[in-house]
Amino acid sequence: MTDIAIKIEHLNYIYSPGTAYEKHALRDICLEIPHGEFVGIIGHTGSGKSTLIQHLNGLVKATDGALYYNGENIYQNGYDMRALRNQVGLVFQYPEYQLFEIDVLTDVCFGPKNQGFSEEEAKEKAKKALSLVGLGESYYSQSPFELSGGQKRRVAIAGVLAMEPEVLILDEPTAGLDPNERIRFRNLISELAEERLVLLSTHIVSDVEFIANKIVLMKEGQCCFGGTSDEVIASMD
Repeated sequence: MTDIAIKIEHLNYIYSPGTAYEKHALRDICLEIPHGEFVGIIGHTGSGKSTLIQHLNGLVKATDGALYYNGENIYQNGYDMRALRNQVGLVFQYPEYQLFEIDVLTDVCFGPKNQGFSEEEAKEKAKKALSLVGLGESYYSQSPFELSGGQKRRVAIAGVLAMEPEVLILDEPTAGLDPNERIRFRNLISELAEERLVLLSTHIVSDVEFIANKIVLMKEGQCCFGGTSDEVIASMD
C-alpha cells in the first residue's frame, strides 16, 4: 500500500454545466494526503470544502481531473466504488441525514450488516463504535431522533466507524454545538485520529488549530494554501 492515501490531480467540478445555473465550484485542485494524518480543510461557507470532501468517497464525480485512493484512480473503468465507501467514511454536517432506524444500536448496525456481516458481528462492531464515541449501553434502545444535537452527531460518527474505515471525513462536525460540547467533540475527534486518517472540514479555525497535522485553506473553489496550523494562520493574517 502506498504511503499516500489520497492524491488529487487538477480536479475541477462544475455544477449544472451548460445551464443558466452553471457554477465552477472547484478549480484545479491538487492535493496529496498521506496515511495517518489529521488534515483540517478550512474556508468560509461557499468556499468549496464540502463539495471537495464529497468527491473523496465518490459521492460526487469530478467534471475533470483525477482522484487516487491508495494509488488507484477511482474514475477508471471497473473501479469498485462500494469498496471505496467502505474504506472512506463520510459523516455529513447534519446527522439527521444519516439516522433513520428505530433505535441507536440498530442504526449503527446498518453499515456492518450492509457489508455482509451477521447480526451478531454487526452488533459487536456497533457496540465497539458507540463506545469509541462515548455512548454506552443506556443509549442502545433510544430513538436517535430524541437525542441532543451532539449525541446525534456521535451516533452518526459511530455508524461510520462501525464499518472500520481507513479514512474518516467529517463535514462541519461542531456546527450548532454549544462551546462546551464543541470542546468535547474536538477531544473525541483527536482521539479518533490516532487510529486512522481524519479529514475535518470546517469554517471554525479553532476546531483544527491545535489538533491537525496539516491545514488546507480553501477560497472560491481553490486550495489557496496548505501547511501547518501556524503557517496557515499566518497566511490568513
